[in-house]
Amino acid sequence: MADAYDLIVIGTGPGGYVCAIRAAQLGMRVAVVEKWETFGGTCLNIGCIPSKAMLHASDLFDEAGHAFSSMGIKVGEPELDLAGMMGHKDETVEANVKGVAFLFKKNKIDTYHGTGSVPAAGSVVVTAADGTTTDLKTRNIVIATGSDSATLPGIEVDEKRIVTSTGALELESVPEKLLVIGAGVIGLELGSVWNRLGSDVLVVEFLDRILPGMDADVGKNFQRMLKKQGLEFKLSSKVTGIDTSKKRLSVSVEPAAGGEAETIEADIVLVSIGRKPFTEGLGLDQAGVELDERGRIRTDGHFKTNVDGIYAIGDVIDGPMLAHKAEDEGVAIAEILAGQAGHVNYGVIPNVVYTMPEVASVGQTEEELKAAGVDYRAGKFPFSANGRARAMRQTDGFVKVLADAATDRVLGVHIVGFGAGDMIHEAAVLMEFGGSAEDLGRTCHAHPTMSEAVKEAALAVDKRPIHI
Repeated sequence: MADAYDLIVIGTGPGGYVCAIRAAQLGMRVAVVEKWETFGGTCLNIGCIPSKAMLHASDLFDEAGHAFSSMGIKVGEPELDLAGMMGHKDETVEANVKGVAFLFKKNKIDTYHGTGSVPAAGSVVVTAADGTTTDLKTRNIVIATGSDSATLPGIEVDEKRIVTSTGALELESVPEKLLVIGAGVIGLELGSVWNRLGSDVLVVEFLDRILPGMDADVGKNFQRMLKKQGLEFKLSSKVTGIDTSKKRLSVSVEPAAGGEAETIEADIVLVSIGRKPFTEGLGLDQAGVELDERGRIRTDGHFKTNVDGIYAIGDVIDGPMLAHKAEDEGVAIAEILAGQAGHVNYGVIPNVVYTMPEVASVGQTEEELKAAGVDYRAGKFPFSANGRARAMRQTDGFVKVLADAATDRVLGVHIVGFGAGDMIHEAAVLMEFGGSAEDLGRTCHAHPTMSEAVKEAALAVDKRPIHI
């Protein structure tokens, strides 16, 4: 294999492109295979980045229309230029994907556009759009093909009226009525965008709460905040069918436990019930790579499949489907292949919902600690008692710190409030070093800042917050 690559990465989303760059930094000869015309995968092209552009722009639009006057700023009623807002989103995407292309050139990474398949260890076949194929040889293969939107049986997504997150970021007009199926991160983020821009938004969720998997206290309080903003919720309910024969969609909704159905009309239905690993067309059967019962690629805990020389990271393997989780795995496997000790601490992976206010968490929830029989103490501090939050009129929400009752080691931190996605990282750093609530509470925080609420919540673990 004298002419072989040291590593070929299939997929250039956050996991794949980061893996390729780190491997190149470590001296490997690297190539990437990407089926799309642009690099960056779902995250940069049709997911994380464009949705954050729309979330920010729609928040500014909403703030100009409803909050400026309370701070002594007089402006006329803002006028929505949806095409211009979409242009901002597209410019943001273009800058990011061009940035990845630049990094590939900078790090001397070869790029191949087409669908990659793995007929056997050491071999990758790239099929271009015109059907031509290129056979590549490599010592190692990393599969980083990400995930795709999950769909409901009997409901056909056309990305026009029945959409996934992809279509929801391309709507040409503001729908009068938007029905969102699923109260997870994607549904709440995109529901928030269109609610701010004028849509009547109803969220239908199969479970009895929003944000499944996050701290229940946070979810309950956050739902109240979203309802104040105008979002409506129908929990413990399921969508069983959509009639597309008329101008407006007729959506059949039943109780999750079974019962009489009701019909709800909507202009757009957003299906956001989660994501599924994307392994289609990879030829994994031919290569002998095993999948688990959920269609994910089985790995040994160090990203290795059951076939020597074939590895997998990101959404195609077990674990949270988060871009930064995939990035860390990309770095780890590159370092492992270079003979180093690559590692990912899955106990300290932050999760953020980029609504307004934001929701962020790291570590375990109260429900998880109770289920595990862990004796813990909780400290909580509201932003309504924070000076900076008052000055910015961002007093919704709170910080909660969970610490081991015996050792005081921080086991989880949960924040709902303005800037939560940035504040969560001081908790992540603390937990990475095994820090205690007292460590956090005794660390000097600048005044006035929103982050002081994190310090106060840590002090509240020992029942000694200063400002409440």
